[in-house]
Amino acid sequence: MSGLLALLDDVAGIAKVAAASVDDVAAAAGKAGAKTAGVIIDDAAVTPKYLQGFAPARELPIIWRITRGSLFNKLILLMPVAMLLANFAPWAITPLLMLGGSYLCFEGAEKIFHVLFPHASHAIDEDMSIKDPGHLEEQKIKGAIKTDFILSAEIMTIALAAIEAPTVWMQAATLAVVAIGVTLAVYGSVALIVKMDDVGLYLAQNALTSPGRGLGRGLVKFMPVLMKILSVVGTAAMLWVGGSIIIHGLEVLGFGWLGHHIHDWAYAVGHAVPEGWTGAVEWAAKAAMDGVFGLALGLLLIPLATKVIGPVIGKFTQP
Repeated sequence: MSGLLALLDDVAGIAKVAAASVDDVAAAAGKAGAKTAGVIIDDAAVTPKYLQGFAPARELPIIWRITRGSLFNKLILLMPVAMLLANFAPWAITPLLMLGGSYLCFEGAEKIFHVLFPHASHAIDEDMSIKDPGHLEEQKIKGAIKTDFILSAEIMTIALAAIEAPTVWMQAATLAVVAIGVTLAVYGSVALIVKMDDVGLYLAQNALTSPGRGLGRGLVKFMPVLMKILSVVGTAAMLWVGGSIIIHGLEVLGFGWLGHHIHDWAYAVGHAVPEGWTGAVEWAAKAAMDGVFGLALGLLLIPLATKVIGPVIGKFTQP
């Protein structure tokens, strides 16, 4: 009996350690996930554009396929590489973050440049014409998963840099929790956004009360406005996140002049307003300056990406 009690006591002790480990992983995942907020906003804002032009019945299946592709990107392709880098080449994390940040700056600046100076490619228009809906769906899904790969790489690298785990296994578990949680949050939100107009249409046609039908009509009218807002928010998030990554990376590499000046300027702006608003205004000022830097860098990268990098990649990827 004493041996059985000792065994049960050991099992209880192991359970307590496991529970504590689960709590530690959850806490670390929450902290690391919060660091990726800007990229998550951008990911959620970018994805709905890949569903434009498809029948409502195809929207959720397409989102599910993109979700599976995103989980594959994070857990199968990116997570092993991230763990290898963290344990064998931690010096490479900052340059890789800066490379991804530069891509985000380019993407955000290119969107703004396209709005200000519309330019279209006949080849792109021809490729995107709806001649074969099945082919178009496959191309859209591939494009969404490719974009997700870049954003997922940023999410995983930012999360990895924020994780403070005592063992490699807890580090891996935390990173996996972040990957799954972020993916479900992003694409769950996307599913709600793209189906909201269908919910509004159903209410407008079938609600039993006048306020219910009015709510449905309001949702239908509001969704195009929401999509435009998300597009603006996504572009701003790209520039903010990309700019802040580059500035922080420069500080890590020993070039902290710009980062220190932005901090001082944001501090001055924050303390020029009433005390209750100091923190929010200081954060907003710093985010705005990071975004302006990201826009400037992105505009400089546009000719490099379109005239040099793009054609070089095209030579190796075209059949």
